[in-house]
Amino acid sequence: MNRAPASVWRRPTHFLAFGLGSGAVPFAPGTFGTLAAIPFYWLLSGLPLTIYMGVMGVATLVGIWLCETTSRDLGVHDHSGIVWDEFVGYWLTMAAVPFSWEAALWGFVVFRIFDILKPWPIRWVDRRVAGGIGIMFDDILAGVYAWSTMHLWFWLH
Repeated sequence: MNRAPASVWRRPTHFLAFGLGSGAVPFAPGTFGTLAAIPFYWLLSGLPLTIYMGVMGVATLVGIWLCETTSRDLGVHDHSGIVWDEFVGYWLTMAAVPFSWEAALWGFVVFRIFDILKPWPIRWVDRRVAGGIGIMFDDILAGVYAWSTMHLWFWLH
């Protein structure tokens, strides 16, 4: 069971790293973090792709710092409630996917599958890359796998 520290509600860095509090749920914080990313995708989806990807770049760099700082403060590498990485992984999954609620749902499902199953090299990164980069990078890879799956699906249909 996920136990969120009280600092999630007191420290802005922890609040952001915990996905605006979505990672503080007692079970399946990664799933709830990904769900919390969907409304932001809806807001971002109308942006030109170059700006969308710029936002992704900034969110990734900020996320490395947020996850590193929060992880260090809590004394736990990749606390299950740190879900900023799920936000970024989901947004990457949905890059250049026109917004619809159906696409948002399928992207959620596909991203969660790759994030949970962690096919190679995602599991390798998850186990061997430390700090904020490690916390972020496995979800970025899951997002790349999910993005590829989403675009293959759209290309085939």
